[in-house]
Amino acid sequence: MDIREAIKSRHSVRQYTNVPIPEETVAELNKLIDACNAESGLHMQLITDDPECFNSFLAHYGSFRNANNYIAIVGPQSLENLDEKAGYYGQKIVLAAQMMGLNTCWVAGTYSRGKCKADREAGEKIVCVIAIGYGETQGTKHKSKPLAKLCTVAEADMPIWFKNGVKAAMMAPTAVNQQKFVISLEGDTPVIKAGRGPLAMIDLGIVKYNFEAASGHKCR
Repeated sequence: MDIREAIKSRHSVRQYTNVPIPEETVAELNKLIDACNAESGLHMQLITDDPECFNSFLAHYGSFRNANNYIAIVGPQSLENLDEKAGYYGQKIVLAAQMMGLNTCWVAGTYSRGKCKADREAGEKIVCVIAIGYGETQGTKHKSKPLAKLCTVAEADMPIWFKNGVKAAMMAPTAVNQQKFVISLEGDTPVIKAGRGPLAMIDLGIVKYNFEAASGHKCR
């Protein structure tokens, strides 16, 4: 599948099978994570075969099952735009995982931060984690706000590339599916602005990656 197909087919999955991620797939994911870390300044890590991170009341409340593998999004607290980068590069890995046949779920609160096995250097924090593995199902499509509430450009006036980006942005996962973002077009430059909320900047990064991956255009 290509990136647009990955964006369309990727849905949040909370229940996983016990099938382990093959070594060659782990190696491929780690190679991508290393490249993203080098580019972003993040310290993301793939943790496999660890049932403890999602063995908590919060995780059970969040309906997670067999979530034994996860990507810890870790970064220096001093890193500029830490949360946005966490969302952007995390989503890059999420979509690559989808193309590898894996399923994922962004998780900000319903896991045990204290049991997370990620290494943290001085001054670093865990922003969030991403559950990853082979899902019992492929998940379900989330509902979306009307296009007019998420974009200031009328659909009839959208260039094809921009429309592709907007549609991909609308399919991006956001906290509690709130979709707190607005997309506009200033000249030839797409602009995505975040709304307010504790997870809004992570969501902004996720939405930006979807838009850029589908449209082929960088946005600000």
